[in-house]
Amino acid sequence: MINHKRQWIPLTYSMGFLFRHLRLLGWSILLVAITVALTWIGYLEAIHLIDGLTGHFFQQPPDITGIWGWLVGKGWLVVKYLFLIITRIAAFYLAFLTAYCLTTPGYVFLSGAAEKIYLGRQVKQTDGFTPAGVLIDLWEGCKIGAIGILVTMVALAVNCIPVVGQALVFLIYVFYSALMFIDYPASNHRWTLGKKIDWVRTYRIHSFRLGIFPAFISMIPVINIFCMALLFPLFTIHTTLNFIAVQNGEQPGIKLS
Repeated sequence: MINHKRQWIPLTYSMGFLFRHLRLLGWSILLVAITVALTWIGYLEAIHLIDGLTGHFFQQPPDITGIWGWLVGKGWLVVKYLFLIITRIAAFYLAFLTAYCLTTPGYVFLSGAAEKIYLGRQVKQTDGFTPAGVLIDLWEGCKIGAIGILVTMVALAVNCIPVVGQALVFLIYVFYSALMFIDYPASNHRWTLGKKIDWVRTYRIHSFRLGIFPAFISMIPVINIFCMALLFPLFTIHTTLNFIAVQNGEQPGIKLS
């Protein structure tokens, strides 16, 4: 029987846990570097592709003759800059989402390493960091990424609801963020996506507390990508420790607040 009243492991403890173990810290720095590099490369390639397909449309402004021509010219200029802004933002988000999917095996490995260190014993994990395990982790990461695209579409629609819409959007992102990080420790034990979603639903309070900070960061324009990339390892370890606390109730030598 799972105890629904497990104590909460604070973020400050998770941060200390990360910095006390050089192996985890080194792996985290490597993952951040890989995530940033993949995001940047993906962004440049996406922009190159978009500009190659549509750039010719904005190379030559329309003929400006008379009042109507002037209006058309101004409209063309507005559309050009809106197109540039939207495509750059979209390319950046898609690049980060791709980097997230590709680095999923690394974060699953980080989560497993944190679990082994925390429990002080070997943890039975299926496949591990093997070619088969990596492929499974990549597939699970793609599924979470696909849910992220769906969540974004739903959030855009819900955001149109006056007053309550914005609050609902924030809650959607909170619980999606929790699911995104629960994916790592749960994938170590080869949980299905349905079981991961069920965990988030069953432990709503834990999920809310795990997801609220990442969700808040993700809603800050521009800098959210960089902040999330830097804090991803910390959030991964924080979620892993609380996942263990809920599932096993094993908290060796820790004074929890």
